[in-house]
Amino acid sequence: MEDFQKSKPGSKADCMNYTDYESIISELVKNQVILSMKQFTQHSNITCLEHSIRVSYCSYRVCKYFGLDYQSAARGGLLHDFFLYDWHVKNQRKGLHGFTHPRVALENAIEHFDLNDTEKDIIEKHMWPLTIRLPKTKESLVVSLVDKYCSLLEIAKIQRKLRFLDLTY
Repeated sequence: MEDFQKSKPGSKADCMNYTDYESIISELVKNQVILSMKQFTQHSNITCLEHSIRVSYCSYRVCKYFGLDYQSAARGGLLHDFFLYDWHVKNQRKGLHGFTHPRVALENAIEHFDLNDTEKDIIEKHMWPLTIRLPKTKESLVVSLVDKYCSLLEIAKIQRKLRFLDLTY
């Protein structure tokens, strides 16, 4: 573990420091409303919480590697799909899910947590280019692209085992 603390910012070892990542999201994953995301299926057999943690951690690593705001990327990535309904059931939502859920997720996140402007932009813009509005920050773009990558793997059932993921939250 000491190797992680001694590693240079942007190095492979530094970007894989799960303890640092976990400290960033700890407030969020202790929240019962976040934990309720386990009850909703996102893609294939992946829950909304599992998907969000994957997006969050991968975004954290990319942003840390490139010297971006990895803390906002980790938090925004975890909250990007905080819409709290089963999007597969049409009666539980208004409009087309792909277009409307970023706004619902942002409203839920603002209601439950203090967010900075980057985190808000990440949540609101993660469906770009579908929702047209351009991400304002590099971190928002990273989360948007990582979300699509993770979603593609989940839909194609290419379940890359992420050994760090302890989804017992």
